[in-house]
Amino acid sequence: MSTMPVSPAPVPASTPLVVSAAKARAWIAGTLLFGLLAYYFVGVDQGAFSVFGGDMHLHEFVHDARHLLGFPCH
Repeated sequence: MSTMPVSPAPVPASTPLVVSAAKARAWIAGTLLFGLLAYYFVGVDQGAFSVFGGDMHLHEFVHDARHLLGFPCH
């Protein structure tokens, strides 16, 4: 007695992801804003001239990340 191999069921083609232009612009704007804020906090903020000032000293919090990314800070 022989057995016939069973072929796998056909895989339906995936449908493309459709995103409205307004939603795409919102995602792009949010990503750009987040990127600019991250760039400021890691690359520009120097502590003494910080936008937030006071005792927050964000510069010290991201100090090693600055060196890792190649930003000079002292």
